[in-house]
Amino acid sequence: MNALGFTLLAALCGQALAAQNWPQFRGPHAAGISTNPNLPDTWSATENVAWKTELPGRSWSSPIVWRNRIFVTSVVNLGESEAPKKGLYLGGERPEPSKAEHLWQVLCLDLATGKRLWDKTVHRGAPLAPIHLKSSYGAETPVTDGERVYALFGGVGVFASTLDGVEAWSHRLEPRKMRYGWGTAASPVLHGGRLFIVNDNDEQAQLFALDANTGQELWRVDRDEKSNWATPFVWENDRRAELVTPGSRAVRSYDLDGRVLWSLEGMSGIVIPTPFAGDGLLFVSSGYVGDKLRPVYAIRPGASGDLTLKPGETNNAFIAWSNPVGGPYNPSPLFYEGRLYVLYDRGLVSCYEAKSGQLLYDRERLPNGFAFTSSPWAANGQVFCLNEDGVCYALRAGDRFELLHTNRLADDDMCMATPALAGDRLLIRTAARLYCLRQTRQAGRP
Repeated sequence: MNALGFTLLAALCGQALAAQNWPQFRGPHAAGISTNPNLPDTWSATENVAWKTELPGRSWSSPIVWRNRIFVTSVVNLGESEAPKKGLYLGGERPEPSKAEHLWQVLCLDLATGKRLWDKTVHRGAPLAPIHLKSSYGAETPVTDGERVYALFGGVGVFASTLDGVEAWSHRLEPRKMRYGWGTAASPVLHGGRLFIVNDNDEQAQLFALDANTGQELWRVDRDEKSNWATPFVWENDRRAELVTPGSRAVRSYDLDGRVLWSLEGMSGIVIPTPFAGDGLLFVSSGYVGDKLRPVYAIRPGASGDLTLKPGETNNAFIAWSNPVGGPYNPSPLFYEGRLYVLYDRGLVSCYEAKSGQLLYDRERLPNGFAFTSSPWAANGQVFCLNEDGVCYALRAGDRFELLHTNRLADDDMCMATPALAGDRLLIRTAARLYCLRQTRQAGRP
């Protein structure tokens, strides 16, 4: 093979490995999309199951993947633990934290077999803050750059280790009061050797950046916010890279040194969905079920200053379009093939033309669908919506609502974590275990 052949082969191998990596919440670019033609679209608790592995403790963080390794976090209660309840929104507040000893853990599994390669307890003790009954002390999804794994546990710290489980550094965090005692959930994001963390709470909301190599704090800014649960997003557009941070008071975008670029007021009182980009636009949403204002915004790049819409406006110089009542509560919306899909907690789906905001269909009901917390994902012309009962509805991507089929896991599986799409494998985390789903017969294979 000549030099050109080696170069092309290396490039193809690099692309294949990159396609298999799922390094953060919702994967590359926080998009929730796979282009692998062999990703399974049908499964059950036994069909197309390559393996399933029991996981210790409780955590609603998503799995992440780098090459042949899966990384997950979990928190193990060494005392008695009250089980979460599906579909519970009200009445789950627990004003006092558990007095039992807990283990905060990072685990590594083999992608091919599900075998546990290593686990590391990064903190041990009784929790210093409460959580909602439906949540966990391991709600934040870790992130990796292929050199280290970075796990954030709210009110405890940030813990970095090599891919072999060797501790690299740690950065401790003080517990802060969260609204209603619900606990934390916003995951960290990585860009350019920096780890960005939003720590919005009812005492001292802040945004800060750490050096990913050393853990050294690079900068910290105070935020005029209270508690939020939305993961930030690094938006790389044709003008610049910026850090977008949703909040209940305002959406704010910062440059990568912590200076505010623009802000936008007009969110619901509780903010959970993460932003993402598509067709040259940034999409931001919030949809707390108890509020009248539950917006979706499509924002053009290059903005500065205050973008807040005036009463009666739905667009301006930098807001391409908006819908004041289109936002979801828990699941992040999805951009796929020029359309914006919104999955609502109670089993309704809407679809927009992403560039214009034209509503293609509105709040179509999934049959027997209820209690959706996981964010939807897309692959091979289909959009997938997983509910807390482990039932997943596959929709045909397009201008019309069309349910293709339904997949169901075991009856005892509760699903709140957003899945990972690693090459031809779909990884679904439930309350008790991690499933690796893979087609028994794959396209182009006997």
